[in-house]
Amino acid sequence: MTEPAPAMAPRLSMLQVLLCGAAIVMLSMGIRHGFGLWLLPITAEQGWTRETFAFAIAIQNLAWGVFGIFAGMLADRFGAFKVLVAGAVLYALGLVGMALAQTSFLFVLTTGLLIGAAQAGTTFAVIYGVIGRQVPAERRSWAMGVAAAAGSFGQFLLVPVEGWLILSFGWQEALLILAAVVLLIAPLAWGLREPVLGAGGAPVVREQSIMQALREAARYRSFQLLMAGYFVCGFQVVFIGVHLPSYLKDFGLAPHVASYALALIGLFNVFGTYIAGALGQRLAKRKILAFIYLARSVAITLFLLAPLTPASVYLFAAVMGLLWLSTVPPTNALVAQIFGVAHLSMLGGFVFFSHQIGSFLGVWLGGLLYDQTGNYDVVWLLAIGLGVLAAMVNLPINEQPIRRGPQRLQGAPT
Repeated sequence: MTEPAPAMAPRLSMLQVLLCGAAIVMLSMGIRHGFGLWLLPITAEQGWTRETFAFAIAIQNLAWGVFGIFAGMLADRFGAFKVLVAGAVLYALGLVGMALAQTSFLFVLTTGLLIGAAQAGTTFAVIYGVIGRQVPAERRSWAMGVAAAAGSFGQFLLVPVEGWLILSFGWQEALLILAAVVLLIAPLAWGLREPVLGAGGAPVVREQSIMQALREAARYRSFQLLMAGYFVCGFQVVFIGVHLPSYLKDFGLAPHVASYALALIGLFNVFGTYIAGALGQRLAKRKILAFIYLARSVAITLFLLAPLTPASVYLFAAVMGLLWLSTVPPTNALVAQIFGVAHLSMLGGFVFFSHQIGSFLGVWLGGLLYDQTGNYDVVWLLAIGLGVLAAMVNLPINEQPIRRGPQRLQGAPT
């Protein structure tokens, strides 16, 4: 397939796209990476089990995946600006609800559904759609790596801030402060208002309808394999991100160890995601993904076998940080490379939906099995086995662009 040349249409400045997109991802992802810090204070004050909290976060991840598909469709059709503003408002409302909910149902409704929908409209699917349309193909993987690195820097920057807010103001007040901060996404979104979209001057030529693009991707074996691998990514990172603080507390480590560990994951992932994006311009993306998943399994195995000390936790966090969101640039770049950019946000949303199903199971099973067994052993073993499986399913992916003709618009061969 020869990708339509977006150079025919006016572009936003690449610097503008990267700065505004990176800042939005930094805020949205940075805040959500600290939610594990609220598990113990909220469950202690409300008298809830860990499964109750974990289920709300699991619903959040599932809602993020479901709404991400529709947020991607809307962003592809009408531009990212309106979707980002709506997402910022929902994020603020969800954080307020998370702070004030007095029942588990309201907690799931706000922390789960509202914040999940908000994240769908303020994170990678929408931002990467703009990058795909506005950044030349030869620099696209690198640019996606920059945006993902910004999300990681947000984790490094904001997780310690969130821990400090909880200690200084209390867990409820900390959430209300973050609700005000997240509204900064709205003015930043102004910088991602794309040139004329829709009839009369779209930046990309849509040779397919939405349904044609969906049928083509759904039937394409490499797309199915990419989704399978991304499922594992979600399982691993959300289980670790939410339950690691409690896991360390159970073994008697001080709370600041967990905060520093999550911050280290964010710091090292700045480098990991940037490197993955840059390497995606030169190496086969499927091999990059296979290496990342296999390396995660090795890192988790060594972490569980080694004596648990602050030093071993920080080393594990640094290694996992290099591998944390480094799957995001090559995965989304592969979608753009295979299918083009006309429906990139929507197709990226579908791949991410698979990621979020994995996230749902990782965080929920972590809470459920902990309550039933008193430890996280089974989920750790699942994370290791799934990582090996993900490495295997990524290797057969065909990275070549689909060659479309009029007869192939209804689907593509597998």
